Amino acid sequence: MIRVKNIYHMLSYAFQVLNQGSYSTITAEEFEHPHDLLAVILGKGIFNQIRRGLGREYVCRSDELTRPVGKMSIPESIKRQTLINKKLVCEFDEFTENTYLNQILKTTTHLLLRSSDVGKSRKYTLKKVLLHFHNVDDLNPYRIQWTGIKYHRNNSTYKMLINICYLVIKGMLLSEKDGNQDLYQYTDDQYMHRLFEKFVLEYYRKHYPELSVKASNIGWDTDDGIIEFLPTMRSDVTIEYAGRTLIIDTKYYSNMMQVHTLYNTRSQHSSNMYQIYTYVKNRDKEDSGNVSGVLLYAKTDEEITPDNDYMLGGNRISVKTLDLNTEFSNIQEHLHLLITSFYPELDKIENFKAISSS
Repeated sequence: MIRVKNIYHMLSYAFQVLNQGSYSTITAEEFEHPHDLLAVILGKGIFNQIRRGLGREYVCRSDELTRPVGKMSIPESIKRQTLINKKLVCEFDEFTENTYLNQILKTTTHLLLRSSDVGKSRKYTLKKVLLHFHNVDDLNPYRIQWTGIKYHRNNSTYKMLINICYLVIKGMLLSEKDGNQDLYQYTDDQYMHRLFEKFVLEYYRKHYPELSVKASNIGWDTDDGIIEFLPTMRSDVTIEYAGRTLIIDTKYYSNMMQVHTLYNTRSQHSSNMYQIYTYVKNRDKEDSGNVSGVLLYAKTDEEITPDNDYMLGGNRISVKTLDLNTEFSNIQEHLHLLITSFYPELDKIENFKAISSS
């Protein structure tokens, strides 16, 4: 379970724009439901986009016109018998705001307006921004092609807004109706895993400038150099400092432990342990022991939460849990303790002391 305010904190690290301008006031507000929080973010974001200008694209249209425009389609005109009314079917490009991204914004806004979890003042703001979408069509939320969305320089300001829309729509389509606001039931684990991963990466990147923090590919340590058909290994977070490397692999599951159905015993997810072990050993090609790994789980309601350290083949591999249903200051402290357990010398740097006490 995740505290609603912490969803905003995670989003603000994943999308730095949320730390700027009108968004900065959100931290002072209280929210009971995730939809209420997302409605505020979306309302402010759409308003900012309107001030910049809604994105427009050239869209191919076909219409019956009395004066030819663009490309005339004689076969289609004959088929529709438009010549009787002295009209021609013409195909032409129209520079319009009725784009797919704007359609997603409008569809999501309508869903939030129908939600009982969104407050009246938030709905009022959403209704105001909707006035600018009268030329934009609605979509079937079940049929939005999320994977087909491409971002470029002209629509980059939509990226955060569309991600918020995804979170809203997936949550509304999958949420249960018993009023339970457990985010594991609120939305799918796949999206929350990506958000959790991005949050940890950007948190360490922002607050620990002394470290080299990035998501990086890990090459296979092969004897003959042949890597054809081997899968790509890409870490969620790779941290380098003082000649040592820490690989963090974030995990967001409804269940952190795997259960043996026959014996009712619990253990670490075998695939996750194999994965982090493979990452570490292939990165540590010299067998120096200077490469370590962490499986970092988002805490669930399970009674048993992983908190273990292992020495495997000369490398330290840890399994840790981060509680997201607590004050954000506690999350900051936990992340600081995690990094200093691998780099204890960081506590001697004033910058890091300030982070841990903030």
